[in-house]
Amino acid sequence: MRLAELSRRSGVSTATIKYYLREGLLPPGRQINPTTAEYDDGHLRRLRLVRAMIQVGGLPVATVREVLRNVDDESLGRTIRLGAALWALPQVPEPDEDDAFVRAAHREVDDLLDRLGWSNAKLLTTISPAYRSLVVAVAAFRRLGYDWGHELLASYAKLMHEVAKLDLDFVETHPTEAEKVETAVLGSVLTEPMLQALRRLAQEEESARRYGFE
Repeated sequence: MRLAELSRRSGVSTATIKYYLREGLLPPGRQINPTTAEYDDGHLRRLRLVRAMIQVGGLPVATVREVLRNVDDESLGRTIRLGAALWALPQVPEPDEDDAFVRAAHREVDDLLDRLGWSNAKLLTTISPAYRSLVVAVAAFRRLGYDWGHELLASYAKLMHEVAKLDLDFVETHPTEAEKVETAVLGSVLTEPMLQALRRLAQEEESARRYGFE
Protein backbone atom coordinates (compact mmCIF):
# COMPACT_ATOMS: atom_id res chain seq x y z
CA MET A 1 0.00 0.00 0.00
CA ARG A 2 1.11 3.60 -0.52
CA LEU A 3 1.49 6.13 2.29
CA ALA A 4 -2.00 7.56 1.78
CA GLU A 5 -3.60 4.12 2.17
CA LEU A 6 -1.46 3.34 5.21
CA SER A 7 -2.73 6.59 6.71
CA ARG A 8 -6.34 5.78 5.85
CA ARG A 9 -6.22 2.23 7.23
CA SER A 10 -4.39 3.21 10.42
CA GLY A 11 -6.17 6.47 11.12
CA VAL A 12 -2.77 8.17 11.52
CA SER A 13 -2.02 11.29 9.49
CA THR A 14 0.64 11.11 6.80
CA ALA A 15 2.61 13.84 8.60
CA THR A 16 2.71 11.73 11.78
CA ILE A 17 3.70 8.61 9.84
CA LYS A 18 6.57 10.55 8.24
CA TYR A 19 7.64 11.71 11.69
CA TYR A 20 7.65 8.12 12.97
CA LEU A 21 9.72 7.11 9.93
CA ARG A 22 12.26 9.85 10.64
CA GLU A 23 12.44 8.87 14.32
CA GLY A 24 13.02 5.21 13.47
CA LEU A 25 9.78 4.02 15.07
CA LEU A 26 8.54 2.66 11.75
CA PRO A 27 10.81 0.79 9.30
CA PRO A 28 11.22 2.33 5.83
CA GLY A 29 8.90 1.15 3.10
CA ARG A 30 10.06 -0.54 -0.10
CA GLN A 31 11.30 2.24 -2.36
CA ILE A 32 9.52 2.23 -5.73
CA ASN A 33 11.09 5.42 -7.04
CA PRO A 34 12.95 8.37 -5.45
CA THR A 35 9.73 9.91 -4.10
CA THR A 36 7.43 6.91 -3.51
CA ALA A 37 7.59 3.94 -1.14
CA GLU A 38 5.30 0.97 -0.61
CA TYR A 39 4.17 -0.35 2.77
CA ASP A 40 2.68 -3.66 3.90
CA ASP A 41 0.62 -5.12 6.75
CA GLY A 42 3.74 -5.29 8.91
CA HIS A 43 3.97 -1.50 8.78
CA LEU A 44 0.29 -1.24 9.67
CA ARG A 45 0.73 -3.55 12.66
CA ARG A 46 3.82 -1.68 13.84
CA LEU A 47 2.08 1.66 13.42
CA ARG A 48 -0.79 0.52 15.62
CA LEU A 49 1.70 -0.66 18.24
CA VAL A 50 3.50 2.69 18.21
CA ARG A 51 0.25 4.62 18.53
CA ALA A 52 -0.88 2.46 21.46
CA MET A 53 2.38 2.99 23.32
CA ILE A 54 2.33 6.75 22.74
CA GLN A 55 -1.39 7.53 23.03
CA VAL A 56 -2.59 4.93 25.55
CA GLY A 57 0.63 4.17 27.38
CA GLY A 58 1.77 7.78 27.40
CA LEU A 59 5.33 6.78 26.54
CA PRO A 60 7.80 9.31 25.12
CA VAL A 61 9.21 8.71 21.65
CA ALA A 62 12.67 7.88 23.01
CA THR A 63 11.22 5.12 25.22
CA VAL A 64 9.17 3.72 22.35
CA ARG A 65 12.30 3.64 20.19
CA GLU A 66 14.19 1.71 22.89
CA VAL A 67 11.34 -0.79 23.32
CA LEU A 68 11.13 -1.38 19.57
CA ARG A 69 14.91 -1.80 19.32
CA ASN A 70 14.62 -4.80 21.64
CA VAL A 71 11.49 -6.07 19.89
CA ASP A 72 13.43 -6.18 16.61
CA ASP A 73 16.65 -7.72 17.98
CA GLU A 74 16.49 -11.20 16.47
CA SER A 75 19.85 -12.12 18.03
CA LEU A 76 18.12 -12.52 21.41
CA GLY A 77 16.11 -15.53 22.55
CA ARG A 78 12.40 -14.95 23.07
CA THR A 79 12.53 -14.65 26.86
CA ILE A 80 15.42 -12.18 26.85
CA ARG A 81 14.00 -10.34 23.83
CA LEU A 82 10.64 -9.96 25.53
CA GLY A 83 12.19 -9.08 28.87
CA ALA A 84 14.46 -6.45 27.34
CA ALA A 85 11.50 -4.85 25.58
CA LEU A 86 9.36 -4.80 28.71
CA TRP A 87 12.21 -3.59 30.89
CA ALA A 88 12.60 -0.56 28.63
CA LEU A 89 9.13 0.60 29.74
CA PRO A 90 8.97 3.15 32.60
CA GLN A 91 9.75 1.63 35.98
CA VAL A 92 9.61 2.67 39.64
CA PRO A 93 12.68 4.41 41.13
CA GLU A 94 15.55 2.22 42.33
CA PRO A 95 15.10 1.09 45.95
CA ASP A 96 17.42 2.56 48.56
CA GLU A 97 19.57 -0.43 49.45
CA ASP A 98 20.73 1.27 52.68
CA ASP A 99 17.14 1.38 53.96
CA ALA A 100 16.39 -1.28 56.58
CA PHE A 101 12.83 -1.70 55.25
CA VAL A 102 14.20 -2.33 51.75
CA ARG A 103 16.64 -4.94 53.03
CA ALA A 104 13.81 -6.68 54.87
CA ALA A 105 11.65 -6.52 51.73
CA HIS A 106 14.43 -8.14 49.71
CA ARG A 107 14.51 -11.04 52.15
CA GLU A 108 10.73 -11.37 52.08
CA VAL A 109 10.48 -11.31 48.27
CA ASP A 110 13.41 -13.73 47.87
CA ASP A 111 11.72 -16.09 50.33
CA LEU A 112 8.47 -15.75 48.40
CA LEU A 113 10.16 -16.72 45.12
CA ASP A 114 11.74 -19.74 46.81
CA ARG A 115 8.41 -20.86 48.29
CA LEU A 116 6.66 -20.49 44.94
CA GLY A 117 9.41 -22.36 43.14
CA TRP A 118 9.93 -19.45 40.74
CA SER A 119 13.58 -20.32 40.11
CA ASN A 120 13.73 -18.46 36.79
CA ALA A 121 12.44 -15.25 38.37
CA LYS A 122 15.01 -15.75 41.14
CA LEU A 123 17.81 -15.86 38.55
CA LEU A 124 16.73 -12.47 37.15
CA THR A 125 16.49 -10.56 40.43
CA THR A 126 19.61 -8.49 39.80
CA ILE A 127 18.30 -7.11 36.50
CA SER A 128 14.50 -7.38 36.73
CA PRO A 129 12.58 -4.10 37.18
CA ALA A 130 9.55 -6.16 38.25
CA TYR A 131 11.53 -7.61 41.15
CA ARG A 132 12.67 -4.14 42.21
CA SER A 133 9.09 -2.83 41.94
CA LEU A 134 7.85 -5.56 44.25
CA VAL A 135 10.63 -4.86 46.74
CA VAL A 136 9.74 -1.14 46.74
CA ALA A 137 6.03 -1.92 47.32
CA VAL A 138 6.68 -4.42 50.12
CA ALA A 139 9.11 -1.99 51.78
CA ALA A 140 6.51 0.80 51.60
CA PHE A 141 3.91 -1.40 53.32
CA ARG A 142 6.39 -2.33 56.04
CA ARG A 143 7.35 1.31 56.55
CA LEU A 144 3.68 2.20 57.08
CA GLY A 145 3.27 -0.56 59.64
CA TYR A 146 1.41 -3.05 57.43
CA ASP A 147 2.64 -6.60 56.96
CA TRP A 148 0.72 -8.64 54.42
CA GLY A 149 2.48 -11.78 55.48
CA HIS A 150 3.84 -14.59 53.34
CA GLU A 151 0.55 -16.39 52.83
CA LEU A 152 -1.36 -13.39 51.50
CA LEU A 153 1.48 -12.31 49.24
CA ALA A 154 1.82 -15.87 47.93
CA SER A 155 -1.93 -16.01 47.21
CA TYR A 156 -1.68 -12.87 45.07
CA ALA A 157 1.41 -14.25 43.33
CA LYS A 158 -0.38 -17.48 42.42
CA LEU A 159 -3.28 -15.53 40.91
CA MET A 160 -0.81 -13.45 38.89
CA HIS A 161 0.84 -16.63 37.64
CA GLU A 162 -2.49 -17.70 36.19
CA VAL A 163 -2.80 -14.27 34.53
CA ALA A 164 0.70 -14.70 33.09
CA LYS A 165 -0.32 -18.05 31.59
CA LEU A 166 -3.32 -16.40 29.92
CA ASP A 167 -1.07 -13.61 28.64
CA LEU A 168 1.39 -16.00 27.02
CA ASP A 169 -1.35 -18.30 25.71
CA PHE A 170 -2.66 -15.26 23.82
CA VAL A 171 0.83 -14.35 22.61
CA GLU A 172 1.24 -17.87 21.21
CA THR A 173 -1.79 -17.42 18.96
CA HIS A 174 0.25 -15.09 16.73
CA PRO A 175 2.23 -16.67 13.89
CA THR A 176 5.55 -14.81 13.74
CA GLU A 177 8.19 -14.13 16.38
CA ALA A 178 7.93 -10.37 15.82
CA GLU A 179 4.15 -10.46 16.29
CA LYS A 180 4.54 -12.50 19.48
CA VAL A 181 6.93 -9.98 21.04
CA GLU A 182 4.89 -7.01 19.79
CA THR A 183 1.72 -8.51 21.27
CA ALA A 184 3.42 -9.08 24.62
CA VAL A 185 4.62 -5.47 24.73
CA LEU A 186 1.21 -4.19 23.68
CA GLY A 187 -0.33 -6.37 26.37
CA SER A 188 1.83 -4.72 29.02
CA VAL A 189 0.80 -1.26 27.84
CA LEU A 190 -2.92 -2.02 27.48
CA THR A 191 -3.65 -5.05 29.66
CA GLU A 192 -2.25 -3.66 32.90
CA PRO A 193 -4.70 -0.71 32.95
CA MET A 194 -7.46 -3.16 32.02
CA LEU A 195 -6.54 -5.52 34.87
CA GLN A 196 -6.40 -2.59 37.26
CA ALA A 197 -9.88 -1.51 36.15
CA LEU A 198 -11.24 -5.05 36.52
CA ARG A 199 -9.77 -5.29 40.01
CA ARG A 200 -11.41 -2.02 41.04
CA LEU A 201 -14.74 -3.09 39.59
CA ALA A 202 -14.45 -6.38 41.47
CA GLN A 203 -13.71 -4.48 44.68
CA GLU A 204 -16.77 -2.29 44.14
CA GLU A 205 -18.91 -5.38 43.55
CA GLU A 206 -17.57 -7.28 46.55
CA SER A 207 -17.81 -4.24 48.82
CA ALA A 208 -21.47 -3.74 47.90
CA ARG A 209 -22.19 -7.44 48.47
CA ARG A 210 -20.61 -7.37 51.90
CA TYR A 211 -21.60 -3.97 53.17
CA GLY A 212 -24.42 -2.75 50.94
CA PHE A 213 -24.66 0.84 49.69
CA GLU A 214 -25.41 2.55 52.98
